[in-house]
Parts: sequence; structure tokens; C-alpha cells
Amino acid sequence: MFKLFIRYVSQNMLGMLGMSCYILADTYFIARAVGPDGITALNLVLPLYNLIFAIGAMIGVGSAIRFVVEKNSASNAKKDAPKSYFFHALCWSSMLSIVFILIGLLVPDKLIALLGGDADIIAVGTSYTRIFMVFAPFFMWNLICNAFVRNDGNPSVAMLATLCSSIFNIIFDYILMFPLGLSMVGAALATACSPIVGILICCIHFKSRKSTIAFCPVLPSIRRLIHCCQVGVSAFVGEISSGVITVVFNMIILSLSGNIGVAAYGIIANSSLVAVSLFNGIAQGAQPLISSYYGKGESRHVRNVTKMGILSSLGLAILLLAGIFLFAPEIVSVFNGTGDTALASYAENGLHLYFIGFLFAGINIVGTAVLSAVESVKCAFAASISRGFVAIIFFAFLLPALFGMNGVWLAFPAAEAVTLLITLFGLKKNAGCA
Repeated sequence: MFKLFIRYVSQNMLGMLGMSCYILADTYFIARAVGPDGITALNLVLPLYNLIFAIGAMIGVGSAIRFVVEKNSASNAKKDAPKSYFFHALCWSSMLSIVFILIGLLVPDKLIALLGGDADIIAVGTSYTRIFMVFAPFFMWNLICNAFVRNDGNPSVAMLATLCSSIFNIIFDYILMFPLGLSMVGAALATACSPIVGILICCIHFKSRKSTIAFCPVLPSIRRLIHCCQVGVSAFVGEISSGVITVVFNMIILSLSGNIGVAAYGIIANSSLVAVSLFNGIAQGAQPLISSYYGKGESRHVRNVTKMGILSSLGLAILLLAGIFLFAPEIVSVFNGTGDTALASYAENGLHLYFIGFLFAGINIVGTAVLSAVESVKCAFAASISRGFVAIIFFAFLLPALFGMNGVWLAFPAAEAVTLLITLFGLKKNAGCA
């Protein structure tokens, strides 16, 4: 079991790390090509990415969990029934993505203004926003394909798909932005085309003999969509919470320190994506194993995998926090091409305070994935809503009023610490872990 856990988790961590690296590369290239306004524009529209990814993750992870649980359940009378989950997920994501396509085509500038952008930021970010929103269905399809491949027992192909799409993005980011001089348009095109690469790599598994995933057309069912989304809600909240936090923080920071503060938060937010991706790698690696053991009724294995996941997340959090305290100036300098001292001061202090939260966030990310995997919908939802909305928004308004910019950075650790109590309660009740 330990070897299986290491295999699934290590490959998922590597894949998720690759995904976060392309976001960092995007930020780095934009910082070099456009400057602080480019980082600010990117950070303002980041919640739109989060929303697209959240919907795709909720449908994909939720459908994949239902697929693997029903496939492994001895009580499932209709063994062919799980096969239609894949088509159903693709169908619903296609329909929901139409909204993003229309907004991207018609009103991207108004959307940036709504998110707090001034005239300069709107001018920089409009074309970028239009392009990636038009490609929304590809982002969703890629998440769905990856979730099903991972849950169908092939984490290697899922990892390869994520890494290849990330490498493609990084290479074409550079080619389109610098040699071809397309600036923000080039960054958007590279990012928009990268999920297509991931989907094509996933087809390796779909065409293999090991695949139990079938493309079985069915009529879209709202009831079945809700059934899947119930266990995928923690994945949704995990993704959308980043967007909500970004919007709330941007508004607060704009009032405290203006565009330079938002640029500093952009550096912190993008750096934290690396940490989140690693914890998501542990969570997504453990989830298929737990769902499979849960479907077979092997509760002892569920407990063991859960404990391995939590201990792994705690060890990783300690390593990340040590790295931040040792190398914060070097991390900030990568994105501070103009050498702005105010930007450096805000970002370095913010990294030190913000990353304390991962001591709690790692356990929360893994814990909510475990609760979803064992179909504990209420506890997973409660923990996800706390860390993604209720607690973080509460502390985001309370602490800055007391401590200024330091309060902004401390809101994340405070929210995750409160959520940890909910997560541990849920794990003790539903996964048999203290």
C-alpha cells in the first residue's frame, strides 16, 4: 500500500508542480515584457481562471469519484452504468462554458473594470482576458480527462499530460511574447492552447487496453450532475476560493496601498500556487486509492492512506515554510524586474506571513479530498466553505482593519487554522482518523 501511495502521490505532485510552473513562467514573462501593470492585470483576471477551473474540477473530480466508487462497488447491479459518467461530464462542461465564451467575446473590458482595473489595466488586460475565456471549454475538458485517467488507475499518463501541457505553455509563452513580440496576446495564446496538448496526451490512456472509460452518449441530466457535484464540491471550492480570496484581497489592498500592493500580492499569490499545487498533488494522488478502498468496503486501508496523506502534507508544509524564510528576497527579485523597493518590501514581508497558513492548509486540502472520496458530502462542504469563503472573508476584513497590510497577509493563516478544526472533526467521524 505504501508503494502504491508513493507512486500515485509522487506522480500527481510532479504533474501539479508542472502546472504551477507554467503559471509562474506566465507571471515572469509578463513581468519582463509588460512590467507591474501586466502583473496587476494578470492578478485581477486570475479569479476568472479560478472559476473556469473550479467548474471543470467539480464536474471532473465528482464524476470520476462516482465512476470509480460504482465500478468497485460489489452492490452495483448495473456494471455498465458507470461508463456513461465520462460523456456526461464532457457534455455539461461544454454547455456551461458557453457563458464564458460569450462574456469573453462581448465584454472583457467591462469585466476587468468590474474587478477593479483602471484605464491602464483595462488596456493591458482586455485581449488577454478575451482569448483565455474563449478557450474555456478546453480548460474544463482537460481537467475532466485528467481526473478520469487518474481514477482509472493510470497516474503516469495523467502526470505526463499535465507536464507536457505545462512545458508547451512555457516554451510558447517565450516564443510568442519575445521573438514574435505579441506581449499579453502571446501569453494568452500559449495558455489557451496548452490544455489541448493535455487532452491529446490523455487519449493515450483512452485508446489503451487498460482503459475502462467509455464514450457512452447519454442525455444530460441535472439530477445526475448534482449527484456528481456533491462529491466534487470540495474541488470546486478549492479552486474558486483562490478566486474569491484574490478579488477580496485586491479590493482591500487597492484601498491600502494601490496598484503596487496588488502587484506584490500577485507575486505572493503566484508563489503560493506552487505550494497549493504540491498539496493538491498529495490530495489527488490519495483520492483514487481511498475511493477504490471505500467502494470495496476496506475501511482499514482508507484510514492508512488518509494518515499517510496528512503526514506527507505536514512534512511538506514545514519544508516550504523553511524555504520561504531562507529565500524570500530571491523569489521576489525574479518577478521584480524594475527593482522597485516598495514592491520588494511588501512582497517579502507578505511571503513570510502568508506561508505560515500552509501548516494548516495542507491538512485541510488533503482532508477535504479524503472526505469527498468517502462521500462525506456535508463535512467536505463545511470545511471547503469555511476555508474558501466564510473564514477567509471574515479575517480579510477584520485583520487589515487592525494591522493594515500585515493583517491582509495574516488572514490566510487565521482562516486555515479555524478550518482545521472542522477538517479534523470530519476525518475522525468519517475516516476513522484522530
